[in-house]
Amino acid sequence: MTLDEIKLLSQDDMAAVNQHIFSQLSSDVALINQLGIYIVNSGGKRLRPLLAVLAARALGYQGQQHVTLATIIEFIHTATLLHDDVVDESMLRRGKETANAVFGNQASVLVGDFLYTRSFQLMVSLGRMQVMEILADATNIIAEGEVLQLMNVNDPDTTEESYMQVIYCKTAKLFEAATQLAAVLSDQDESVTKAMQNYGMHLGTAFQLIDDVLDYQADVDELGKNIGDDLAEGKPTLPLIYALKHGNPQQQALIREAIIESNGLSKLDEIMATLAETAAFEYTRNIAEQEAQKARDCIAFLAESPYKQALLALADMAVERNH
Repeated sequence: MTLDEIKLLSQDDMAAVNQHIFSQLSSDVALINQLGIYIVNSGGKRLRPLLAVLAARALGYQGQQHVTLATIIEFIHTATLLHDDVVDESMLRRGKETANAVFGNQASVLVGDFLYTRSFQLMVSLGRMQVMEILADATNIIAEGEVLQLMNVNDPDTTEESYMQVIYCKTAKLFEAATQLAAVLSDQDESVTKAMQNYGMHLGTAFQLIDDVLDYQADVDELGKNIGDDLAEGKPTLPLIYALKHGNPQQQALIREAIIESNGLSKLDEIMATLAETAAFEYTRNIAEQEAQKARDCIAFLAESPYKQALLALADMAVERNH
């Protein structure tokens, strides 16, 4: 199943989600409307809310609360992007200037806070304590992931285990919540709910690992941000961690200096050569494919339907994409 076929399959649900997103962005404060619409319209894939609606439909859900759930997931994700770009001092995202570049850091942080709090208002509207519990835990873990990543910046001794914990918290946790809550809304038993939770976790991990590779290998226009951004910020992602462990002493010294000094862009060609010579990209892609296969295995139990095929296809796309 192609991405266009998935979009066609989910178009009614996603149209309802988009309408709900814009209605819930409404505020008497003009700057919230302006900045909120800017970031929501900035070309995102809407992957996380798409996961929520596809998972709900794959489980036979027939109600309307999945639209609110998908909106909540997108608001939490968007809030993290606003805060991330301020912390990272990013100027480009999805091929456009970041919100902080256009509106300033203060407005970006505060509108991010607005989106977080609006998401909690929407959680309350669902009237389900388990939904509140899962999403409250998820937002807390995401915040912990941000701090863990901050602690790893400029630290060349970051371990693979530590890094995998960061991407679980920062990325996979929200994927996990989206698919887990689809099971909760459709009143599935514990085993089904756990399987859907694990599907989201493995899919999110695969997605982030490929992002790590694309930070070095993607076309700038397709990626929508500058090549080597992670390196420029002193972030030791998995390709660097692997190359640092398996490179020769000169290569190790090169990477260590780049991470410690955040000066990797000045030596990007040398570092790219090191990553290639140590097979760091192949290693990272292999781990991502393993995670994608675990995601596929988690939903083998689902009854055959176009929605199941869409979820399987998303696992394929997570590792095959070029942006």
